[in-house]
Amino acid sequence: MFYFVVSVQTTINMGVGVGCILLGGECVQIMYSNLDSGGQLKLYHFIIMVALIMIFLSQLPSFHSLRHINLASLVLCLAYSLTVTIACILAGRSSEAPSKDYSIKGSNLTRVFNAFSSMSILGTIFGNGILPEIQATLAPPATGKMFKGLCMCYGVISVTFYSVAVTGYWAFGNNAKSNILKSIMPDEGPTLAPTWLLALSICFVLLQLFAIALVYSQVAYEIMEKKSADVKQSIFAMRNLLPRLVLRSLYIIVCAFIAAMLPFFGDINALVGAIGFIPLDFILPMLLYNMSFKPPRNSATYWINNAIMVVFTGVGIMGTISSVRQIAIDAKRFKLFSSNAFD
Repeated sequence: MFYFVVSVQTTINMGVGVGCILLGGECVQIMYSNLDSGGQLKLYHFIIMVALIMIFLSQLPSFHSLRHINLASLVLCLAYSLTVTIACILAGRSSEAPSKDYSIKGSNLTRVFNAFSSMSILGTIFGNGILPEIQATLAPPATGKMFKGLCMCYGVISVTFYSVAVTGYWAFGNNAKSNILKSIMPDEGPTLAPTWLLALSICFVLLQLFAIALVYSQVAYEIMEKKSADVKQSIFAMRNLLPRLVLRSLYIIVCAFIAAMLPFFGDINALVGAIGFIPLDFILPMLLYNMSFKPPRNSATYWINNAIMVVFTGVGIMGTISSVRQIAIDAKRFKLFSSNAFD
């Protein structure tokens, strides 16, 4: 069980790291393309820039040292959502806005696969609650802190994710990009919202992505440094500093390489949700509850937990199949280290 949980957590951490570096590179590329439409820099150049900043920031030594970054992340998340929501409303009301089509694209089979991919992405969104839980268990009493952390987490998720999702879909219909800024600032045609507002949004997004990547990567760092660190020496002693520098830098480099090689942001989100967040949030807690508290086999609790495990195991399997299928489809029309990211 321990190795299963560690494997799932590692998958989530690396998936989030890849996604943050990729999205950060995309945001910088969007601004660059609007400032210099004939520029020669490719997407992977911007991914390298973001990765270099991440390598520098990754040297913050511990989870506790990120407490102020977590607060900044909350403020940035609210600020980004507000600015992008306003930009989507302005874009949707613009006379130059593209025509809106709210129909569901694709064949029946494609729609089914897309539905499971969407469920996996929702798993990724609401799975963010594992971070307040992890931090709540660092100091007693855990129960009250965990509940408050989760209430705050899901409150922020409901306000931020849904405000952007609803206004973005209203403004662009089924042509909305997974990175909605690419819809507001298209490669061809005019920008659909004030440039200063979009520049502010991109700044908020970049800072927020750095904060998210730092928090999620810290769990992977703790796992890696469990063997390499000497707890008897200071965290800033050369014995601990050098392995930390090497291991964390290599981790970020691997994430950046995957992001540059396969820039499929929506597909990565779906895959991380299917094989990471869904098992960790919807299957494992029910299994551990039944194993720890041993409710009677004829009780409603026992069968509800089993039903949830069965349903979400199926959702996770289908989500994995659909996301891998979409990655394979995108890979067929994609050149490695291309300048274009796929949704």
